[in-house]
Amino acid sequence: MATEEHIAAVGTYSAATEEGVYTVAIDPETGAMRRLDAVAAGPDPTFVAFHPSGRYLYAAVREDGEGAIRSYEVDRSTGELTERDAAPSGATAPCYCSVDETGQFLFVAHYTGGAVSMLPIDSEGGLETPSEVIEHRGSSVDPDRQTAPHPHSITLGPENRFAYVPDLGTDQVVVYEVQYDDGSLARVDAVDCTPGSGPRHLDFSADGERVFLINELDSTVTVFDRESDGLLSECATVSTLPEDFDADNKTAEVAVHPAGEYVYGSNRGQDTIVTFSVGDGTITRIDRTATGGEWPRHFALSPDGELLFVENRDTDNIVAFDVDTATGDLSPNGESLSIREPVCMRWLPE
Repeated sequence: MATEEHIAAVGTYSAATEEGVYTVAIDPETGAMRRLDAVAAGPDPTFVAFHPSGRYLYAAVREDGEGAIRSYEVDRSTGELTERDAAPSGATAPCYCSVDETGQFLFVAHYTGGAVSMLPIDSEGGLETPSEVIEHRGSSVDPDRQTAPHPHSITLGPENRFAYVPDLGTDQVVVYEVQYDDGSLARVDAVDCTPGSGPRHLDFSADGERVFLINELDSTVTVFDRESDGLLSECATVSTLPEDFDADNKTAEVAVHPAGEYVYGSNRGQDTIVTFSVGDGTITRIDRTATGGEWPRHFALSPDGELLFVENRDTDNIVAFDVDTATGDLSPNGESLSIREPVCMRWLPE
């Protein structure tokens, strides 16, 4: 592999015996992608996360009954994956995992299981059984999607102290303080969102003072102010769709550009990436770009913010876009990669 290429990992929907977790090499100048390695990780290894050292990769796998987290050693020069170990995730149907910046703990959100968990990571990157499992309680107004809790992600804030959990089923963002001494989570607050909105994923401004939450069910992004004690206060909520759009749509991913001036969100149904400019306490929709496929469940900005890669689940492709860093605009650059049902892409830490 050429030294200038970067490595990313891709999670997918796949059968238990099929290749489901991939590593890919990416040219940071052109966005050209090529496969490096692939492993069969189990059923639906949808979300992946790297250890901050870059030596290990973790995949959330929807095993029958309690889910599992599988870990792999990563060859940083070739992208080769070698299975290391596995641990129970703590509840059914894990849909998201993340690792704190010190590499001590892995955090998991379980959509169907209605719970979040915390797994210790040993000094060699190995997983231990969960030290904490917290079941959420409650429901909301949608009779099909909100009859029970559905934590959809768990993301640590920039200072590595607070964990934020958008719960699609209860229309809340639950805030926990991470207790590193005993591997537990202390609930700090639960922020109520618009009934029926369906909070899904979130991202932070570089200074950590703003949070951008994408809501799946009503296709909106909510902007919050964030205080030093971890608490959130809502500033504004903006639609990801034009007023004349009247078809079915569900949002999926949200990400802040590294420069901090733009926020991106994905629309599944309209099949677009929408671009927002960041203002004082709000965002303004300024552009939308077709994703070159269908059902963009996830997308990833390159670390320098000059490329964006969309994982189109229903058309089995990852499509690359150039980012105009002066305007935030996206333009397809002709590069794509065929991978069956891609739904997550994460960068190997430098």
